[in-house]
Amino acid sequence: MAGLFVSLEGIDGSGKSTQGRKIAETLRARGHAVTLTREPGGSPGAEEIRRLVLEGDVDRWSAETEILLFTAARRDHLEKTIRPALDRGEIVITDRFADSTRIFQGITRGDLSETVDRLHALMIGVEPDLTLLFDLDPALGLSRAHARAGTELRFEDMGLGFQEKARAGFLALAARHARFRVIDADGDADTVAARVLAALAVHLPAV
Repeated sequence: MAGLFVSLEGIDGSGKSTQGRKIAETLRARGHAVTLTREPGGSPGAEEIRRLVLEGDVDRWSAETEILLFTAARRDHLEKTIRPALDRGEIVITDRFADSTRIFQGITRGDLSETVDRLHALMIGVEPDLTLLFDLDPALGLSRAHARAGTELRFEDMGLGFQEKARAGFLALAARHARFRVIDADGDADTVAARVLAALAVHLPAV
């Protein structure tokens, strides 16, 4: 794939979505072709699955069922959105990718890491070129998330302990893989955006 594949990861309320929009706007203004997308979602089929997994009671699905749903959404997203954009030579920025499944389904509610990794290898087989991990105190992230309007709060409603496990898991994952850059997400949006652009700079193609 010819383009640059960037994923944004972090606990709920860490500012990924805001920063994704700011990054995309900045890079487009500099002359880059950018596809900004999200998971679960990013393609018509995956958006339908998004409603299933992000809304409703916290015990609506088991972690095992969620792994299957998220992987199905990711496969459609990869086929319909990510691969075509990369083949066109674009920068693809996705708000979450497989690392979220590794954390939210793989380790926070039991040890399902092997299941996640085997299914990922079988059905996805792609990792981002660069992963930006937005690191934030879980209590602050949870307060930000609950302040948002909307109905997609199923994972936030799992509580502070869940978010604390997720943060620890993300940091451990980042320590094991060279594609990660940990971004301090505590600060106003412009300050965090400057940190993001500094981390991105060396990876950007020429325009």
